[in-house]
Amino acid sequence: MSNALQRDLERLVARVEREDGPQAAADPFRQTFHLMPPVGWLNDPNGLCRCGDWYHVFYQYGPFDVNGGVKHWGHYRSRDLLHWEALPVMLYPDQPWDIHGVYSGSALVEDGTLYLYYTGNVKHAGNYDYIKAGRGHNTALAVSKDGVTVESNTLLMENKDYPDGLTCHVRDPKVWAQDGKYYMVQGARTLDDHGQLLVFESTDKFNWTFLQALKTPHHFGYMWECPDLFCVDGQWFLVCSPQGVPHEETRFQNVYSCGYFPLHGDFRGEYSLGEFVEMDLGFDFYAPQTFQDGDRRLMFGWMGMPDADYTNPTTQRGWQHCLTVPCELRRQGDRLVRLPAVEITALRGAAIPAHQAQVFDLEAMTEPRGRMVFRDAAVLEWQPGLVTLSFLEGGAGRTVRRVAVDQLNALRILGDSSSLEIFLNDGQQVLSTRYYPQPEAQGIAITGAQARVWEMGAMSVTQAEL
Repeated sequence: MSNALQRDLERLVARVEREDGPQAAADPFRQTFHLMPPVGWLNDPNGLCRCGDWYHVFYQYGPFDVNGGVKHWGHYRSRDLLHWEALPVMLYPDQPWDIHGVYSGSALVEDGTLYLYYTGNVKHAGNYDYIKAGRGHNTALAVSKDGVTVESNTLLMENKDYPDGLTCHVRDPKVWAQDGKYYMVQGARTLDDHGQLLVFESTDKFNWTFLQALKTPHHFGYMWECPDLFCVDGQWFLVCSPQGVPHEETRFQNVYSCGYFPLHGDFRGEYSLGEFVEMDLGFDFYAPQTFQDGDRRLMFGWMGMPDADYTNPTTQRGWQHCLTVPCELRRQGDRLVRLPAVEITALRGAAIPAHQAQVFDLEAMTEPRGRMVFRDAAVLEWQPGLVTLSFLEGGAGRTVRRVAVDQLNALRILGDSSSLEIFLNDGQQVLSTRYYPQPEAQGIAITGAQARVWEMGAMSVTQAEL
């Protein structure tokens, strides 16, 4: 569908990418094997899916404001998770129900067609708090048959269609097909500031009936964002990003958290939620989303953190944030482990000495106590019971994160130009962070570990020829 507003937005996005893109591309902190915005702001991964031969990755994109602004859906696609094509913006804030932002959502693939469910944000003029009044959080559906352009956009639900007792914060629909029907979960905040997830059911993808709310017996945060509900090897997991959870010394250290509950029973009826487990203990990980790819469940996360008190110097070059590498989730009892998708190893080049590492992939077997210093900037230390991540410089306000670990036996670390993804004990726990060493700095100083290090090549990202 095309209209005058969309055409105006297309021209504005093209202009800002053309004018500001070269400055962003020249930034020495630009990543080599992570997806980033061409300019401006990136946050949540959206609409992750595989349709035919193509993987599609959409993301929250603020092309006009390096600190956020009105959100669009940016778009990349790939056949192998390594060679990517940048496509035009898929969803613009050009409908009455999304005029102040095309917020997060998901993709349902059926018969080669993409059904993109998302939250349309509307902020009404007036003296409102935009929590209990003044905001429209509308559930909408955009349909694309070619995976590149949208042919229809339909408003499905608005505030009056959600259950009673909720604030205006209902958002981030995740949709899937199961047992001949369609199911949707959305994050919600109640009027008494309890986070929960809403479950809806449909027979036709357009008309939705509320089934029930999934929640904990006791208060656990005031809002559950970016929900995901899926099954791995016979066990259901409910992923969300709760806001308002009290901080602890080795848990919930970020301003907001993200993780999962193992769900026992049936999400449509009787159920119970197990203990909440954080997906990542580092500084920069939020709003992850998963999708099924054959026999495996893949995940991307936003390598960022909303409302954090630390910064990213890339804003000086007109861009901010990136996504994590794609990771596979595997089940271990009631827990999930997370490791880089096997495709990432294809980027490995020659094995190199640790003191030459700059953009790297590292695997190590560890002794009971040890330390690694990355490019004279970030420090990873471990001892029985505790792993810490801190900074000598280049943290841009990041301080320290602590992880309770009985014993560290193995490490896998992906180091890009301005990020570290640290996988402990075969992905049982992970720390993801941005960091900003001196661009010319290189080398990893290692004590207490036997490590192999590979130089990492770059993903390719080209403009799609349509």
